[in-house]
Amino acid sequence: MKLWDKGIPTDKKTDTFTVGNDRELDLVLAPYDVIGNIAQAKMLAKVGLITEGEANELVQALNQIMSDIQKGNFTIEDSFEDVHSKVEYLLIEKLGDTGKKIHTARSRNDQVITDIHLYLKAELQTIKAQVREFFDLLIEQSEAYQNILLPGYTHFQVAMPSSFGMWFSAYAETLIDDVTLLNAALTVVDQNPLGSAAGYGSSFPIDRTFTTQEMGFATLKYNSVAAQMSRGKAEKTTAFALASVAGTLSKLAMDITLYLSQNFNFISLPAHLTTGSSIMPHKKNPDIFELIRGKCNKIQALPYEITLITNNLPSGYHRDFQLLKEGLFPAIQTLKSCLEMAIHAVKEITVNTNILEDKKYDHLFTVDALNELVAQGMPFRDAYKIVGTQVEEGTFVSPKATNHTHEGSINNLCLDEITDKMNTAF
Repeated sequence: MKLWDKGIPTDKKTDTFTVGNDRELDLVLAPYDVIGNIAQAKMLAKVGLITEGEANELVQALNQIMSDIQKGNFTIEDSFEDVHSKVEYLLIEKLGDTGKKIHTARSRNDQVITDIHLYLKAELQTIKAQVREFFDLLIEQSEAYQNILLPGYTHFQVAMPSSFGMWFSAYAETLIDDVTLLNAALTVVDQNPLGSAAGYGSSFPIDRTFTTQEMGFATLKYNSVAAQMSRGKAEKTTAFALASVAGTLSKLAMDITLYLSQNFNFISLPAHLTTGSSIMPHKKNPDIFELIRGKCNKIQALPYEITLITNNLPSGYHRDFQLLKEGLFPAIQTLKSCLEMAIHAVKEITVNTNILEDKKYDHLFTVDALNELVAQGMPFRDAYKIVGTQVEEGTFVSPKATNHTHEGSINNLCLDEITDKMNTAF
């Protein structure tokens, strides 16, 4: 069944090429297609295009379809082009002519966009909740290890003292920026495009404000052409938000992979969170974090893939948009799994409490020693030369202690303030 079928057959190659893997991808849209159809049925009755009885029959049948979806009993067979055609077929099969009325004042274009907006809204909210869970864990770890010092690096060279408290909370605060982008994406997708039809509205007296409220959208995408142009815009904005979270996870995964190596030995993981080698019996590989790094780097390419697919398309619908689902839908599930595994593994990180006993880290404190001379009244440039000479001559004596009092420094992490900032963003 095709919603655009006019009785003129297309050949099998055309069907295969144009449908692609829509049947598989559209399974995730199935519950949202039902939500959109229920709103459509109620609206059609409200404006008098169908009777209240017909609307009740449609809603009852759609609720049964939703039940089948939730039970895992919904499929899209090869005889159907997509989820929209399968749902409409089921309505016609059950209700006859009443089922045929569901598509009144609607195009598959606005139906697809509505489903995608509802789907993206739900998934972004789920990811946002996962990010908050991860944030809370990182703050918890920061509090637990805030007094344990850690080498800080620039150019991969020993630089200045850091701490596990600073390291964990740095990623926590970075997640707030990611939430800001998730919120932006939510704002973009939380607009109702239903009723824009093929992109130019309808001659029927439909009530788009009603469907907006019925589906729980924050607002309406008023201009019908603008509603159609949200296809591509919504996906790209979401992709940038996903990429932002992925960038944070990828960088953290790289740190963890580095810190787990014997050359650093800053942290460790329990054996059940590592994998082994087929020939080296001593190996405990950080595959979880290597895969998080790789998967998240792949996600960071997604905004540019979507940009290249949609760039320079004029207004109106184009079949190119179908390809957006191929990258975006799997990326959403991948990011959710990466967040889940990061939360699972970071809970069990054990930190090395004696890292700075190694003399190679003594030079971490040159700036602290220099600043102490300046605090005693010596000009900065003179103090810099004195400490630099001590380092070159091997006479530098490391204080091996920090007294950093400003906001966000080792000894004043401002964890409450960071948490307040997340609460505001959330």
